[in-house]
Amino acid sequence: MLAKYDLPQLIRRVILAAAAALLVAPLALAQTDPLPSWSDTAPKAGVVAFVEKVTKAGSPEFVPESERIAVFDNDGTLWAEHPMYTQLAFALDRVKVLAPAHPEWKDTQPFKAVLEGDMKTLAASGEKGLVDLIMTTHAGMTSDDFKKVVTDWLSGARDPKFKRPYTELVYQPMIELLAYLRANGFKTFIVSGGGVEFMRPWAEQVYGVPPEQVIGSSIKTEFRMRDDTPTLYRLPQVNFIDDKAGKPVGINEHIGRRPIAAFGNSDGDLEMLQWTTMGGAPARFGMIIHHTDAEREYAYDRDTEFGRLDKALDAAAIAGWTVVDMKADWKQIFREK
Repeated sequence: MLAKYDLPQLIRRVILAAAAALLVAPLALAQTDPLPSWSDTAPKAGVVAFVEKVTKAGSPEFVPESERIAVFDNDGTLWAEHPMYTQLAFALDRVKVLAPAHPEWKDTQPFKAVLEGDMKTLAASGEKGLVDLIMTTHAGMTSDDFKKVVTDWLSGARDPKFKRPYTELVYQPMIELLAYLRANGFKTFIVSGGGVEFMRPWAEQVYGVPPEQVIGSSIKTEFRMRDDTPTLYRLPQVNFIDDKAGKPVGINEHIGRRPIAAFGNSDGDLEMLQWTTMGGAPARFGMIIHHTDAEREYAYDRDTEFGRLDKALDAAAIAGWTVVDMKADWKQIFREK
């Protein structure tokens, strides 16, 4: 039979085929791992096992695509929240920008503390002080104007520790997880205590989550005609706080389905995790991101003003939620530059 073929040509074809196989094999192997930035530890195995069982047709825990809802906290779960919440950093910068038009702020707290860089006094002002800051710096403009203010600020602001734009300090393992879930028929939502209109301008570009799938705290708005143009005007009044027990309420009002997977990092996510995993269909998954890497990011849990993880950490052991040790379970923290 060999006599019918050009032997040198046949040998060449075999060698080329073998070489191609050697080149393709590593690529194919890499493509089989949907979470390459995750270490091969229990959290990665757990989330993969969960996805496989809820997406396998005929499985007793199969979940139809219409019911595959996954909810994610934002601060500390998808991007960094230390040394302070990014939206608070935005509010502090807004106070400085607006201060020339408000000379009374030099003698009025909490604005006086901000202008003097007195973070201790600002912290002592408590929730009321922070609400005053947010209401003053986030209201008095249209929603479109606020969107532009947020976008412009994010384009120039830099994190004080890493000297990078805040939108670059997103966790690469979580970006992969969002994509992995969507590739398996999940609809992903952000459910955050942060302002909904603060997150919507950039969430789709950074996370792949469209504005209509972002749920957050809000201030009241009203319809106004301005120069014959219809607008929504932002008022200095709280409309809804999407934090702690407010998160399940927000999920119910905006999504209308109970999620089957929830991802958080603090006590502010406790009720969301409980609402998602306790009751309903048998296939449920809860995950907590535990900040344990002081070198690559920050290490904190029970003793912090931002992102305290105390009650939820204790509840995780009882409820069977997966706890991610960032130092041990993530090969990479932030998205590459």
